[in-house]
Amino acid sequence: MNWSRFKSHFCHHAGLGFSLDVSRMAFPDEFLATMAPRMTQAFADMAALEKGAIANPDEQRMVGHYWLRAPQLAPTPELTREITTRLESILAFAARVHAGEVAGPRGRFRHLLVIGIGGSALGPQLVSHALGQPRRDKLAVSFFDNTDPDGIDYVLAGLRGQLARTLVVVISKSGGTAETRNGMLEAMAAYRAAGLDPAKHFVAVTGAGSKLDATAVAEGWLARFPMWDWVGGRTSELCAVGLLPAALQGIDVKALLAGAAAMDEVTRQPVIAQNPAALLALMWYFATDGRGSKDMVVLPYKDRLLLFSRYLQQLVMESLGKEHDLQGRVVNQGIAVYGNKGSTDQHAYVQQLRDGVPNFFVTFIEVLQDRGTKSSLEVEPGVTAGDYLQGFLLGTREALSEKLRQSVTLTLPDVSAHSLGMLIALYERVVGLYASLIGINAYHQPGVEAGKKAAGGVIALKLRVAAALRAAPGQPLTPEELAQQLGVPDQAELVFKILEHLAANRASGIRKRAKTPWHQSRYLAKA
Repeated sequence: MNWSRFKSHFCHHAGLGFSLDVSRMAFPDEFLATMAPRMTQAFADMAALEKGAIANPDEQRMVGHYWLRAPQLAPTPELTREITTRLESILAFAARVHAGEVAGPRGRFRHLLVIGIGGSALGPQLVSHALGQPRRDKLAVSFFDNTDPDGIDYVLAGLRGQLARTLVVVISKSGGTAETRNGMLEAMAAYRAAGLDPAKHFVAVTGAGSKLDATAVAEGWLARFPMWDWVGGRTSELCAVGLLPAALQGIDVKALLAGAAAMDEVTRQPVIAQNPAALLALMWYFATDGRGSKDMVVLPYKDRLLLFSRYLQQLVMESLGKEHDLQGRVVNQGIAVYGNKGSTDQHAYVQQLRDGVPNFFVTFIEVLQDRGTKSSLEVEPGVTAGDYLQGFLLGTREALSEKLRQSVTLTLPDVSAHSLGMLIALYERVVGLYASLIGINAYHQPGVEAGKKAAGGVIALKLRVAAALRAAPGQPLTPEELAQQLGVPDQAELVFKILEHLAANRASGIRKRAKTPWHQSRYLAKA
């Protein structure tokens, strides 16, 4: 690497305190110019999207998460007014909770339980972890983000004795998402077991008229906030999905929105060299040959950004991982994303990054401010722990460059609501621009829907398996025999897996008689 190339490919925005260095990507000098016509079309696609074009043709929906931080850009005055009004209602509700005007049976709420999955959990978790201040937060936040009973019990154990002072926010656009519904039912059961009325603790964030909305109305929940069909789950952090939990925690959501709006302004400009979203999209295209041929390793050198790689996994992989392009051709697109944090990863997989299979490119995230206004201890004369953190970042980047491993580096001034808003907005636009470059729909998720449908089939078969055994209590059957009896001989493996799960949970009433070989084991219902 040399100073001349760095100066040519260092994108700095002093007003944001943000910069992007793409000089360590090995693209040839003519690459940006060669890609300019395609990027011009991507800019046009993005401009049309922001003006309200149908950007999700599968569902005939607009895609309007950009309006959330700039309501004046929404295509109708009604939408502008609705976005503004909803933000005001979120802030007003949070203020009432903080003031004790909305309270539990034993006084002010001190804890918050957020129930959601995917975009309804990853964004709120990222913001909570990045911006939370445990001694100063208005509410301490916990999450149900899966349908794992043991995980639910773990969270509830942390709230033992505190449910009366815990507010619950249930987030599901459709109101029918199984994991979220299950978490809601588990939480309700815990409240009732504690002699508490869930309705006096629960708040819904959902689509108007959804199953969850109907439940909240019928049971008289504390409040309801809307999810709009033009905001996808993975881009929903800056609507009620993310803003309500953040506001309740005490995070400055206006600063979060302002940071996103500021980044949007910068990334709308059609000059590639001055547009960090365009540069990143082109780096993704170059690194992966526009085909996802390499993985993206995300290394934020800041503990508070630990969850950013998980957040990006959904945003990038659900948006770009598509079988078909916009013309219906099979393309099997996508970019795999993984990461943790620096310098922790220097003791984990950086060894392979430097000396192993060169099937990746790295995104380093540098944060200039070490620890707010507090002075740092000198761990050596003139050297702080924060100096070491930067040293590990720059040293690791150099060590990778020596082995021709490519990387980009994003630099933020700090981890604040404003800078995190910038980061969220930046990657939302990168995904949109890259999707235009490769000609795919970034705003649907047919693979996720297929997985949900298949899971429903497993649940239906489980009910049949259990019913068949209970219909003949005490009669042992092998998985193969039971599959034959149910008329699904080609699903013997699935029947076996269901039986193993049933037998491992004594409350099911199903028992196992182990045999050798294992597939001759028999299963029966208690007589």
